[in-house]
Amino acid sequence: MSEIVIDAQLVKTLREKTNAGLMDCKRALAEVNGDLEAAIDLLRKKGAASAAKKADREAKEGVIAQAIIHNGKVGVLAEVNCETDFVAKNDAFKALTDTVASKLAENDSADLEPDRVEAVQKLGENIRIRRHARLEVHGSGAVSSYIHTGGKVGVLLEVGADSDATVVREEFKQLVRDVTLQIAAANPVCVSRESVPAVLAEREREIYRGQVPPGKPANIVEQIVEGKMSKFYSNSCLLEQAFIKNPDQTITQLIADKNKELGEHISIRGFVRFMVGEEIAG
Repeated sequence: MSEIVIDAQLVKTLREKTNAGLMDCKRALAEVNGDLEAAIDLLRKKGAASAAKKADREAKEGVIAQAIIHNGKVGVLAEVNCETDFVAKNDAFKALTDTVASKLAENDSADLEPDRVEAVQKLGENIRIRRHARLEVHGSGAVSSYIHTGGKVGVLLEVGADSDATVVREEFKQLVRDVTLQIAAANPVCVSRESVPAVLAEREREIYRGQVPPGKPANIVEQIVEGKMSKFYSNSCLLEQAFIKNPDQTITQLIADKNKELGEHISIRGFVRFMVGEEIAG
């Protein structure tokens, strides 16, 4: 009778240490004659093997996760993929994504493979930590984030200010919320036209030149191209985009109004926007 109690306790302890299923724990203990540490090693090896077998399966679903630490001075955005939307909505998967983002916020080179393998074993799907981005404030300012409902789109934003006293003001927080929503909804490419990569700008110009009917004088062609480039910048550069809450106002104007209101110099230093499954440039 006591042996059954001991076995049951061993199984319970093994499950707590490995998160493996009940039958997997019983089989592992039987295989190693009740040696708990050996059973843990065995399940870890089997978990890694199982994860390796699933690695070739497509993982196109998932969520974007975020973590902000050090009083808003450091932030991380991470995309973690799985095979089905059902698992993407699972609490255990969401817990994994939160762990991934938190560990990367603390250490950009954190070893996440044990967490990934454990999640594969528990959820039964291929899981992939696809990418992450980290922003860190140098000087005054803050990093903020926004995850759209369902976790399919996420934004990380770095905003500069004259002093850290500004970042706790409600007016500043509202501006940051508005800008992160803007990035999520309008999908800008860069902060300003000056930050658009030269290769991208030239590619756009070549496309627009090819759209001009033949026979036009060169100076007219360039005028048409520059007109189209202005439209490109207004669509693709955050500061030149129309504010989604007030299309008569650009983001530059929105920030200028806030600076006047606060007597500050708030600036957008950078942002990252991830969408689950999107093609990664470069």
